[in-house]
Amino acid sequence: MLKAGQAIKLRPKVYEALRYLVEHPGRLIGKQELMQAVWPDSFVTDDSLVQCTLELRRALDDRDQQLLKTVPRRGYVFTEKVTELPEEPDHFRTTHLFDLSDGRGLPSTKIAKKSHDLPIPRTSLIGREQQLAEATALLLRPDVRLLTFTGPGGAGKTRLAVAVTSAIAEQFTGGVQFVSLASIRHPDLVATALADALEIQQVANRTIPQLIGDQLQNSGPFLLLLDNFEQVLPAATVIAETLEACPSLKILVTSRSFLRIYGEQEFPVTPLAQNSAIELFAQRAAAVWPDFVINSENTVAVQKICSRLDGLPLAIELAAARTKILSPSAIMDRLDSRLQLLTGGAVDLPERQQTLRKAIDWSYGLLNEEEQKLFRRLSVFVGGCTLEAAEAVCNTQQDLGVDLLEGLSSLVDQNLVQRMDRAQNEPRFVMLETIREYAFESLIASDEQSATRRAQAAYCLVLAEEGNPDLSVADRVRWLAHCDVEIDNFRFALDWLFENQHLDWGMRLCVALFRFWDMREHLIEGRARLETILRLAGAERSKERARVLHFIGALASAQGDYLAAERFLQQSLDLYEDLADQSGIAASLNALAVSARDRGDYSAAQGNFERSLACWRVLSDRSAIARCLHNLANVVKVRGDYPRAQWALREATDIFAELGDRNGAAWSINQQGDIARAQGDMVAARELYQRALLAFREAGDQWGSARSLTDLGSIDCERGDHLTAHAAYREALEIFAGLGHRRGAARALEGSACLALSRGQAERALKLAAAATHLRQLIGAPLPPAEQLRLDQTLVPAWETLSDLEGKSVWAKGFSMSLEKAIQYSLEESDSAISH
Repeated sequence: MLKAGQAIKLRPKVYEALRYLVEHPGRLIGKQELMQAVWPDSFVTDDSLVQCTLELRRALDDRDQQLLKTVPRRGYVFTEKVTELPEEPDHFRTTHLFDLSDGRGLPSTKIAKKSHDLPIPRTSLIGREQQLAEATALLLRPDVRLLTFTGPGGAGKTRLAVAVTSAIAEQFTGGVQFVSLASIRHPDLVATALADALEIQQVANRTIPQLIGDQLQNSGPFLLLLDNFEQVLPAATVIAETLEACPSLKILVTSRSFLRIYGEQEFPVTPLAQNSAIELFAQRAAAVWPDFVINSENTVAVQKICSRLDGLPLAIELAAARTKILSPSAIMDRLDSRLQLLTGGAVDLPERQQTLRKAIDWSYGLLNEEEQKLFRRLSVFVGGCTLEAAEAVCNTQQDLGVDLLEGLSSLVDQNLVQRMDRAQNEPRFVMLETIREYAFESLIASDEQSATRRAQAAYCLVLAEEGNPDLSVADRVRWLAHCDVEIDNFRFALDWLFENQHLDWGMRLCVALFRFWDMREHLIEGRARLETILRLAGAERSKERARVLHFIGALASAQGDYLAAERFLQQSLDLYEDLADQSGIAASLNALAVSARDRGDYSAAQGNFERSLACWRVLSDRSAIARCLHNLANVVKVRGDYPRAQWALREATDIFAELGDRNGAAWSINQQGDIARAQGDMVAARELYQRALLAFREAGDQWGSARSLTDLGSIDCERGDHLTAHAAYREALEIFAGLGHRRGAARALEGSACLALSRGQAERALKLAAAATHLRQLIGAPLPPAEQLRLDQTLVPAWETLSDLEGKSVWAKGFSMSLEKAIQYSLEESDSAISH
């Protein structure tokens, strides 16, 4: 019987026989094969081989052939898988390959029976090529001994971990061992699970980490893959002790929360990118419905499914399984309740992975009571939230029971909440929508829903009302950017306020959001919300109702719905007159004038601007007087009354200067350029546009800067300076795109179309004009009729250059462009055209 730590010495040929057997464990090796391996250049008899195997069995104390079995008349089978043998130049080879006894006098090996014990994946890994490479490189770094894959349930942590381990298994000569902890709920059992996996017998006075260290002491590099650690996190101390006891060991862990061990390297496993998610859906759908392919009829639905499921592999696989009975469109229609639809996973998967709900149940059950409460309440933030917002909404009654920052940190650690950093903004905390849906269902099931949603609506109302009319340009930009991020939360708040008839708050929130809807071109949505609150509020005659009527009319006018605009604005004016609200009367008259101007009724526009101006003069509102004068100048200019237009602009400019309103002064200068251009003085017009551009830049008004640039582009195009015109349009497009202002971008594209036509590029002109038309159609903001007529007349030569079929084909291609593609087409091809 071999004693622990005992070395054995073998003659060279016996050693070579052992080496060959070790390299082919479990396989029947014929006598001729083994003789050829040991004596490749010599003729030997069976007696030599028998003598060699006898010596080997004596050295291994293997009299009953437990290690080296003889198969009569066929050969030998070596039953164990062991570490690589050392190379030594001595006459005798010395190895510590066997140093333990199993108590029966039979030697046992220093590692588990399988050197590479990993689950065998039954599906290909999709969309993880970069993460596979990055994680593999990390795990092979000498300074990384503990790598933890973190991510939400269903993200594919286990699948990626197995792929990483398989890719580098051969570099761990000591072996690789997979240990599933999914069925273990008590941290104290983790050490036992490790011992069982490594076939270690526990002994007195030695801890399991110490025994693992003893067993792997001379095994060479060894890798443990511990799967599903999140429910036994206190056992992280066992992992730390095991790493300390065994320097040759590396550990890869999958967990929804990292272990917080010194030296741990965290590797977030993120959801799949869109293309990879679609590929996964297609593959898994074909597995249950072999005829399934992505085609023109279902591609949009599949894209939407993958997006709605947040790119979570488990959710996508469950959805794809439904293609056996449902089309992608039908699946999409049913995804309003993801958790109900996504069931029926493979029965041989762990139970928690057979439905998406069970996967999230698993994580939810690991939270303590206070964390569960915070998790539920955070679900009212559809678009995520800042720490400030979470504090304002989730603990209004001081009943959370945990420090909010600590609770939020815990949810982030457990991958139920994700932190998203935005440039120059405080971090936001968001949930994947599938997880948020689960949390919101839990909120509904609790008695906290009403109070939490009321608190969320109150927070949204405060934020929206910060956008008062007196904000500076810079503050307005910041407020709009904040509203951009919070738009889904605004929508969620309005839904609740409308559904529960909280009409006072609903009215206030709609009124406060009007400027955001208008300036960010959410014209359709804004009008629909305002009309809804108007209908719900009934016929009460109040200032709030008059303001809502005014705002609906303004948005309808921007949409080109002039009949509706006039109807709503007239109702607003009538109500303000009944209430004797002079500022409301002036504002409604101004809006009526703008609508009349845009539809081409310049006489009505001038009359209403003059009535509005008279009201503002009575009220002595200097800023409103200047803005109205500016509008009046625009209309009388179109009617050919240039002296009156100049007079109005001079007074407006003086007032803006008096008030220190640099932005208003810049618009007046730009308007003077319009008047000079209308009179045919292109030199003066260009100089005024340049002055306006400089003034806008000094005032920090990007929108105004881009508008002056489009005017300069138009002037330079008419002058035949195509290179300068292109530069102006290019900069204007870039600014409008950066601002997300689609009406401005459409105007710049229309200018670029005219530039292309002036260079004889008919196809290019029609494509750009079609892209602009499509953009305006998307936001429901067509060109005013007079401007549309001028553009159509300008493009007539382009249509005449091409045949009817060619023209329609070119127009269709331009109309199908996204904004990004249209801008790229405008900039890149125009550069090429001008350079030639």
